[in-house]
Amino acid sequence: MKALLSLALYALFAGVAQAQTDFPSRPLRQIVPFPPGGGVDIVTRIVTAKWSEVLGEPIVVENRAGAGGTVGTDYAAKAAADGYTLFTCNVASHGVSPALYNKLPYDYVRDFAPISLIGKTPNVLVLHPSVPAQTLKEFVALIKANPGKYNYASPGFGTSPQMTMELFKLTAGIDLFHVPYKGGAPALADVMAGQVAGMFGNLPEQLGAIKGGKTRALAVTSLRRNPQLPDVPTVAESGYPGFEVTVWYGVCTQSAVPKPILDRLHATLIKTLELPEMKARLAESSIEASPTTPEEFAAFIRGENERWVAVVRDANIPKQ
Repeated sequence: MKALLSLALYALFAGVAQAQTDFPSRPLRQIVPFPPGGGVDIVTRIVTAKWSEVLGEPIVVENRAGAGGTVGTDYAAKAAADGYTLFTCNVASHGVSPALYNKLPYDYVRDFAPISLIGKTPNVLVLHPSVPAQTLKEFVALIKANPGKYNYASPGFGTSPQMTMELFKLTAGIDLFHVPYKGGAPALADVMAGQVAGMFGNLPEQLGAIKGGKTRALAVTSLRRNPQLPDVPTVAESGYPGFEVTVWYGVCTQSAVPKPILDRLHATLIKTLELPEMKARLAESSIEASPTTPEEFAAFIRGENERWVAVVRDANIPKQ
């Protein structure tokens, strides 16, 4: 009996070890917690197109939007821990939401294994061309002179663009009515149509409209100007020293995924991000490639969460 039990356990562990050695042996999926067309979606599709070649298996992007990204994040957290469900962790899912919500259906530390940061980009403040403000200073003066007249769009409550505007409202002493959407793409569509005055948005999703003249860019939230928009000043140099918001994107999976699989995912992702063509492709979308070790990424996430906890507190933003 003991011999049969030992044989069964050996077969079980041997099968698990073989599955880890053969990983991946079928297509993977990567969960994006926002609709298609937004910054998180754009970055994910850029990276997975090449990463799938390095891994040797397709990576299918799956959009699961809702509640400022928390629906898709919870779905990814509860997926089978076999390495075949990846997640584009981002400033909203692992920075803002844990600071803003009193209770989430997932734990951003306990439930996820960080694999690597992908890269960083700023948010950018854009207006519909009909709004009579050519600079950030003129925009602030316009809002103060017309209380209650102007509103702003965001990809949803608890997203980094919404939080960026809330932080800027506090910094500049202005008031704007918030119009939340279900993603960055529909929010931008209404800004371009003139239904909403403007918005802060992830730069990758805003570049086309800016360069096409459909919106007017006033300022970026990085401390340095972005190479894709060299004539657009930073918020900091426009009269608000020290103002900075970094939008970031990374890859996580479930915390219970076996280490050999995590190591395989990390090694292939780093190889992908270090390809010259990948760096160039990300740079074209205004993203600075920033690969890390899992430990470095975990420390980065903790720092981001601490920062947004302070923003929520200092801006008196009601917790949900």
